[in-house]
Order: sequence, then structure tokens, then C-alpha cells
Amino acid sequence: MKSKDCWLVRAGDGNHLIDLFANGHVLIGWAGVGNLSDYPSKDALKKNYSEVHPEEPEGKVNNAVAMLWKFCRGIKLGDSILTYDKSRREYLLGEVASDYRYQPKLNSDHPHERVVKWTKKVSRDALKPSSRNSLGSTLTLFWVNEEVQEDLLKAPEASESAPQPGEGVEKLEKEEFTLIKQDWMEKSTELIKDRIASLGEYELQDLVAAVLRAMGFKTKVSPPGSDRGVDVFASPDGLGLTEPRIKVEVKHKKHTSMGAQEIRKFVGGFRAGDRGLYVSSGGFSKEARYEADRAQFPISLVDLDELTELVTQYYDTFDAEGRALMNLVRIYLPN
Repeated sequence: MKSKDCWLVRAGDGNHLIDLFANGHVLIGWAGVGNLSDYPSKDALKKNYSEVHPEEPEGKVNNAVAMLWKFCRGIKLGDSILTYDKSRREYLLGEVASDYRYQPKLNSDHPHERVVKWTKKVSRDALKPSSRNSLGSTLTLFWVNEEVQEDLLKAPEASESAPQPGEGVEKLEKEEFTLIKQDWMEKSTELIKDRIASLGEYELQDLVAAVLRAMGFKTKVSPPGSDRGVDVFASPDGLGLTEPRIKVEVKHKKHTSMGAQEIRKFVGGFRAGDRGLYVSSGGFSKEARYEADRAQFPISLVDLDELTELVTQYYDTFDAEGRALMNLVRIYLPN
């Protein structure tokens, strides 16, 4: 298998094509484009697909065309094919035995066919948690990496590997849930960071103020223009009559880290009882962090990663203004 590609093809929505798949007919949909062999290029296919589906956005069009083109031209004779039988919790592993064929009489909604010779059945529970996670993509068609292919080859036949109660199934499920949770956490964190990075300069100030309000402070945000080195002011009473008085500088220069000079300038006007918070989406140099550590006033430096962590930590107590800037949804996963 290492010398050839392996592709997973899903057996339709809800696994409703699994009987046809099991009989050696691997099919995909998008019937409206007709015979894929008639298209001389991927661009020609995209042009026709867009005419057939004018309501679909660009991203969805590109995804569908990529699937169709891979199925017709990307998959080769002798490549490995994989599909999943949900009802039996088994993967069918086989070999592509035909070129692309247009077979609307076989299934009018899924007329694009490859004949496959199945050679092995593998229980989902026999695979490593990392392999199960990798194969969990909801795409109709995708390439399977070599590590997963090797795991499939080493796994015993499904009839030999069916797990029995008490044989470690619970442990495997916990490992899988842990991997899925880590994957989702990493992806969601990056998406939140992307959203924060896309904010405008003054929107980022408002977001920092929202975080401080969620932490229990009252805030004042400087209007656009000269701010005398303070973009946001926060204190327990909102007037600065009670401590701590937090002065905040926000710099939204994505590819520019702040240095020691900026930190010195920031704390230059501080007085007793003041605290400093310097937020920089571009991060800080080592010299800046050293300068903050040795400053006579307490000062915290917050980069994009740390701001993302604060947003997720305090989002439950965000007010309406904060949620308007960062509209997040909660995702539930098994513990």
C-alpha cells in the first residue's frame, strides 16, 4: 500500500449506499454535471458545475469540483479504496478495479462509479485512536495518510478483532475522546486567534475593555485620536478613586513586536497605585519583557496567544458589546 494511494469514499449521507458499496460499486453524487469523462479540464468542470448550481458559494463549488475531479482523474487503477459501514462499525478495504464510469442507471443520484474488489474488513475498534480520529472527516472523498494505511494493513480481520466486554474497549474510547478533544481545542483556539487578528485597531481596544469588564472592572475607552498613551482605563469604580487603577495600551501591529523603548514610554507617566497592561497582537521582544519585569510599577504584557486565552476564560461573563465583537459558540464533547 505504501507504493500507491489510498482513498476513503463515504457511502452517501447516512451510509445509505453501503449495500451497493459492499457489492463493489463505489459511487459519489453531484449528478447534474453529467459524465465527468466529457470534461477536458478541471476549469471546464467548474464552469459547468457553477451553471448547474448558481446558488452555491465559491468555496462549496471548489470543494465539490475537487471531489469530482479526484474521483475521475486522481484515483488510479490499483489504488486502495476504503469505506466505512456504520451499522457494523467496520472499514472495508479494497483495490480499485476499474477506470471511472458514468452509471446513472445504477443510481441516478450517484452516477459516478468505480468498481472495487474488497480484500479486507477491519473493525473500527481495532485501529489506533489516532487513525480513527483521522478517518473521522466528513468529506465525501479524501486521501488517507501512510500511517493510517499501515495501521489498516496491520489490523486483523474484523471477525478476529471484534472486541469483547472487558477487553479494553472503554480505554480505547477514552483515548479517542482525548485525541478528538485536543484536536478541537487546538482548532478552535486558532480560529479565535484568527478572529481577534482580523479586528480593527479600535475594535481590539474594545475587546480588551470587554475582557476587563468580564473580570469585574469598569472601563473607559479612549476615543479615536490622541490617547496620551492610555487606550483603556479600568478600575473597580470606573473613576479611578479606588485601586487598582489599570492603564492599558493596545498595539495592533500583527508582524511587529514591541520593544523595551515602548515599555519605558508606557510606564513613564505612571503614579502610585497605577497598574499597567500592554496588549500587542505582534508580541514582545525579550528586551521588552525584561523591561516590564524590572519596571517600578506592576505591568503585564499580553500577546495574541494570551489574549485568546483570556477571551475564552472569561467569555461566559462577556456583556453584549463584547459578544458583538466575538460571537463564540459552546461545543460539547464527552469527558
